[in-house]
Amino acid sequence: MWPICKKELRQFFSSLTGYIAIIVFLLVNGLVLFVLRDNILEFGYATLEDFFSFAPWVLMFLISAITMRSFSEEFKGGTFEILGTRPLSNFQIVAGKFLGSFIVALIALVPTLVYYFTINHLAATTGIDSGAAVGSYVGLVLLTGLFTAIGVCVSSFTTNSVVAFIISLIACVLFYYGFS
Repeated sequence: MWPICKKELRQFFSSLTGYIAIIVFLLVNGLVLFVLRDNILEFGYATLEDFFSFAPWVLMFLISAITMRSFSEEFKGGTFEILGTRPLSNFQIVAGKFLGSFIVALIALVPTLVYYFTINHLAATTGIDSGAAVGSYVGLVLLTGLFTAIGVCVSSFTTNSVVAFIISLIACVLFYYGFS
């Protein structure tokens, strides 16, 4: 399981697109929080509410992009058969792919802690509600796990990465927004 996880991490960070995906995620969230209309600087009230309401939507795109190649590239390149000859169960293969993608998504979430410390510093007299921020971060981590599981599952159904991205994105929107 760990060799597959390491392979996923190495594969993601060996290309420039991995870094670009994380940078775009952080840039979009930073722009929404500090620069675009109705940001915290214009609002006059230091809160992370906008970040935590917008971040799941950006996470959908990021995680769909991270997981779109999990199994689809293995099937397309014919390397899944080689992977199947290793002394690993199907559960270990899927868990390794999931953990690799989940760790990459968590690596993208860690720099957003800068937003918490920055806004907490801006609200120096009152501070922000740390309990709500911690609870919201726990929610983002759990949501990241859900989106990663959806993305890895969808990637196992197709050999085309773009199709996996689109279906994963649609499934994430349905599970996040609801079926109503």
